[in-house]
Amino acid sequence: MALGRGLGEILSEVEEAYEKDLSNIDSFELEAQGARVEELDVNSIAPNPFQPRKHFDEKALQELSESIKEHGLLQPIVVIEKEDGYLLIAGERRLRAHKLAKLQQIKAIIAQVDIGEIRLRELALIENIQREDLNAIELANSYAELIEVHKITHEELSDIVHKSRSQITNTMRLLTLSSYAQKELISGKISQGHAKVLIGLDEEKQKILIQSILGQKLSVRDTEKMIKNYREKKALPAAEKKEDFLMEPYRIQLSSALPFSHKIKAKSIEINFKNEDEVKAFLSLFYR
Repeated sequence: MALGRGLGEILSEVEEAYEKDLSNIDSFELEAQGARVEELDVNSIAPNPFQPRKHFDEKALQELSESIKEHGLLQPIVVIEKEDGYLLIAGERRLRAHKLAKLQQIKAIIAQVDIGEIRLRELALIENIQREDLNAIELANSYAELIEVHKITHEELSDIVHKSRSQITNTMRLLTLSSYAQKELISGKISQGHAKVLIGLDEEKQKILIQSILGQKLSVRDTEKMIKNYREKKALPAAEKKEDFLMEPYRIQLSSALPFSHKIKAKSIEINFKNEDEVKAFLSLFYR
């Protein structure tokens, strides 16, 4: 799944530019590779239709927009030329920030290469994965898509995106969560650590636990303990489970028979005496 040589070299140049500024890009070298740097009308640039990133932090975009207005764009976007304008290859956040700042033009590297649908999808996925711009669910979907498109293993994908095989596998397991749990993870209401320990629970239990996490501000460790207790209780033999509710059938009868403050538990009764008279009254029950 190697990138085309020309585009691969151009994107490598852009990676260096991300850590420097635009003045450090060797425009002559870019031109030799079939690319040029120009100011383009933002409305002439269409987004990559295979962009895996669906959620963009509005606050972060606003901050980027303000920075661009004050300091200019130090990190050019990358586009390819089409019959009706340009197609974005890298830099969607920067393009969105320009539009938010109501800037009419944006500095772009125009790559003179022909890219097919699969390569566009691949570039969008890999750029975001390597830049860690995706939330956990988008990242998991990106991994799954690359594996499906290229018919490769988790191990082979690990070599391509430079992530460990276990990280890829564990991230993709998040896709087995309920849609409710995925939504809460995407919104940032629960962490990826919380989400991982919910895997394997049914949809209703995931929802109940998430509400507990949010309502009680549970840590990942607290959530793990809660799930462990739930699973241990669920694993009890039927006879033992029934014994847990030993007092339940007698709750009403016991409540009416005990004229004291008390709590009826699964297998015991807790009585609270207010004074010595109540203790004597309790003892008298045994000598009727």
